[in-house]
Amino acid sequence: MVLNLKGSTTVVVPVEDESQVGHARRVAQGMAGKLGFDEAHAGRVALAATELATNLLKHAGHGALHLRVIPANPGFAMELVSVDRGPGFDVSKCVTDGFSTGGTQGNGLGALVRQAHLFDVFSDERGSVVLVQLYARHSSPLPLRFGVSQHSLNADPACGDAWHLAVDDKRVSALVIDGIGHGEDAERAAHAGAAAFAVDPFADPAVQMLQMHQAMAGSRGGAAAVVLSDRETGILRFTGVGNIGARLLTQATSRGMASHPGIVGSRFRKAQVFDYPIQ
Repeated sequence: MVLNLKGSTTVVVPVEDESQVGHARRVAQGMAGKLGFDEAHAGRVALAATELATNLLKHAGHGALHLRVIPANPGFAMELVSVDRGPGFDVSKCVTDGFSTGGTQGNGLGALVRQAHLFDVFSDERGSVVLVQLYARHSSPLPLRFGVSQHSLNADPACGDAWHLAVDDKRVSALVIDGIGHGEDAERAAHAGAAAFAVDPFADPAVQMLQMHQAMAGSRGGAAAVVLSDRETGILRFTGVGNIGARLLTQATSRGMASHPGIVGSRFRKAQVFDYPIQ
């Protein structure tokens, strides 16, 4: 199995009052319709958006709904993520039908669990995140779990950031680019680099950086980071140029992976690759 996944942006819908619940539902249902969801499955997306937005108002007062198109087998699916800043809730109780902290019938999260192909939740006093993934008829999840949240500045239609992910049976290769500045010029720079990366995503990270540097020449350029993880060798290779970086997480530790100064597409001396053991 080889997956070569092009990046996409996340649509963020603020939920501050009752009127925005309907707006969130319409945006989510419209995205599902464009993906080819039939009426019944688009209705499930609309229901999930309504439940998530309503819960934000009832239990946190306000928050945001993050909507994203995700790859499926075949085609695409919808991911909905609600985010708030507290006060949090008891997850084990709230996913049980009949439990309510807001004087309702207490069916909201339980209904989401039943509707979703994938459901996940985290909550503490700092806030809550609820994730729901829904697939069209005859589609199923990829054998891969990953998360991305990519936003443009001030909801600008053009986003100066880009990401790309490639996976085969033994390796995972990932790219993040931050085009210099904002808007269409930054977007063109980031997309040029991502397109070069996609041609051979499992190449050595130093080679990748040089190829992206050449592809982004004449543009604003940007900061970029490439990581290549090989489960067979147990080694993760990382290189970064510019104001961008990464962290390698285990259950017990968090290790930073630093980038070197420069601008991909404009000027940098050499991409230095660092190797890290992985578990």
